[in-house]
Amino acid sequence: MENNNEAAFNLQLDAKTILEKSFKTKVRGYDADEVDEFLDLVIKDYEAYNAELDRLNEENARLRSRVDELTKQLSVSKSVAAATPSQPSASATNYDILKRLSNLERHVFGSKLADGGQKPTDSTGIDRY
Repeated sequence: MENNNEAAFNLQLDAKTILEKSFKTKVRGYDADEVDEFLDLVIKDYEAYNAELDRLNEENARLRSRVDELTKQLSVSKSVAAATPSQPSASATNYDILKRLSNLERHVFGSKLADGGQKPTDSTGIDRY
């Protein structure tokens, strides 16, 4: 699933070509030192541009790879979810838990609730607890 949205373009100049470019001089031409200084700035900008372009291309490739990886994981997760029976709803689960808890309370505390909350005693009247 690779979209290649990168524009194909051909650069006619690189830093070396700019650096090695020489101009003919004429009687009323430009100051050669000024032109060289300007070309030095152009070279620096051009190199920075190329470095940033390389960094962005690497980051783009890394991110595309990560998207592919996550897409595969999502696909696997969906297939596992489709194969797994659905979980009961939260409200049904809570109701079942409350019902079981109520039954346990009745079982454990049922005798105490039935005799009005009094402690059970043996035939001598002494507490068993």
